[in-house]
Amino acid sequence: MPATAPATPAAPTSTSPFTPLRIPFFRMLWIASFVSNIGTWMQNVGAVGLMTELTPSPILVSLLQTASALPVFLLSLPAGALADLVDRRRMLLLTQTWMAGTALVLATVTLLGFTTPWLLLLLTFMLGLGGALNNPVWQTVTPELVPRAELPQAIALNSVSFNLARAFGPALGGLVIGYFSAGAAFLINGISFVATMYMVWQWQREPQATAPLATERIVAAIRGGIRYARFAPPVQNILMRGVCFTFGASALFALMPAVVVRRLHEPTSFYSLLLSCMGLGAVLGAVILPRLNKYLSINWRVTVATVAFAAGLAGLAFADNHWLLYGLLTLVGLAWMLVLNSFSVGVQTVVPRWVQARTISLYLLTIQGGMALGSIVWGAVAERVDIVWALAGAAGWLLLSTLLVFRFALRSGEALDFTPARPRLEPVLAQEPVPTEGPVIITTTYQVRPEHRQAFVFIMDQLADIRRREGAIRVGTYADLADPTRLVEYFMVETWEEHAQQHERGVSREEAELKLRARQFHAGPEPPVIAHLLAQHALPLPPEQPMVPGSTRLVASTAGEATS
Repeated sequence: MPATAPATPAAPTSTSPFTPLRIPFFRMLWIASFVSNIGTWMQNVGAVGLMTELTPSPILVSLLQTASALPVFLLSLPAGALADLVDRRRMLLLTQTWMAGTALVLATVTLLGFTTPWLLLLLTFMLGLGGALNNPVWQTVTPELVPRAELPQAIALNSVSFNLARAFGPALGGLVIGYFSAGAAFLINGISFVATMYMVWQWQREPQATAPLATERIVAAIRGGIRYARFAPPVQNILMRGVCFTFGASALFALMPAVVVRRLHEPTSFYSLLLSCMGLGAVLGAVILPRLNKYLSINWRVTVATVAFAAGLAGLAFADNHWLLYGLLTLVGLAWMLVLNSFSVGVQTVVPRWVQARTISLYLLTIQGGMALGSIVWGAVAERVDIVWALAGAAGWLLLSTLLVFRFALRSGEALDFTPARPRLEPVLAQEPVPTEGPVIITTTYQVRPEHRQAFVFIMDQLADIRRREGAIRVGTYADLADPTRLVEYFMVETWEEHAQQHERGVSREEAELKLRARQFHAGPEPPVIAHLLAQHALPLPPEQPMVPGSTRLVASTAGEATS
């Protein structure tokens, strides 16, 4: 449990799905994001159409998807670390400008007729780089703009924006390409980023503390994010449930085009209709979400939606009636939105702000990994056995994944309060260490009676998990063999700078509660003694100077006599 509930009662949650739109800046940013999403879908349609014109090679056409997805795997974790180290507003401006510039370059070379298949892949990859860097920091914006109680509705509205853009963007892209060219679609996409850039520029964000960039700092931040997730059960549960769900759900996105063509023998327009039904389902899910949140816990929402998605997969495998398929795909879209909304709200609310972007990047990486792995597995099953059995197997997998609720229960963090309980005591230092020096050991010495030792150590074990989440690479509690009442709790961090950041974050409510319980076992007349120990490293010895013939310095003769 990373935090405790606030003492003051929360304001009643509105049941309207549109409540966050009452916030002016969120409303304008939502509109700007919707416009940008439409431009992105137009870009996707234009890129595929242009590639098929440039080359008949199916490999190059399929590499477009790889060029878009590969940056997510390469940069998700570094992007999350960057978003937690630098000013997020400036990072958003940088990523949005990068994507706008890349789209405009692609539009220019396409309109001038200079585009080649490999140039198209390169520029698509560069757009993907911008998107991979943008996604983690973009998802941290919503929690800063809306109250925590309205976060589910806000995330649902973002999902509506994406799904509406998916419904209208390809159609608009087709019209623009038909009347003009793919270059015009790329141009519109580049211009569509301007609205988002303007809104981010207008964002009067409260200045945040940032850190100087260096490769080692980014690597350390990535390790810190992974370490936090490793010792935070709520985050682990979301990641496990997320990868298991997307592994099974990926069968629908990977095999639906083949089902339409090979099993149903329908044109691609029918596939577009099914996608539109999914978009409609997502919009319906956003509308009913506030009421579902009121009556169903996050575990029940995810479980029911997973069963509904499995039913949609089974219907896609065996149903032939068009209207039945329309209804099932609408149900699938609703279920998809409910599950991902629950995961997104969970991963953004069960962690403190200082590690939020890195946790989101881990979540995005696992979701994408589940989709990629699932697409390969279910595609292989469809190729070697049959599409019907692949879809049925994926539906069975989703049904089995609902059993994870007994081991990996989800929890919502909307009621958690990560405000520090108190600041940390400033360390007593004879000299100020260099920030990069380390490692550093912090010890706290208690006097505990032998009969209370086990209860005290139990508290220290719980405190150890908090220490690890907040950056400790070693933790432990030791007893003095010469004095049975003397117990020393210690933790180690890599550098003095990391420990200074722990002081800046203050003492969490959970840590303060555990320390208060531990103090009740302290039997000494004075408070527990805290010490900060900095590792010492021997300096290299200066190299021995060569003896110059005729030197007047004292040397040893071969006979062992001192001569000058």
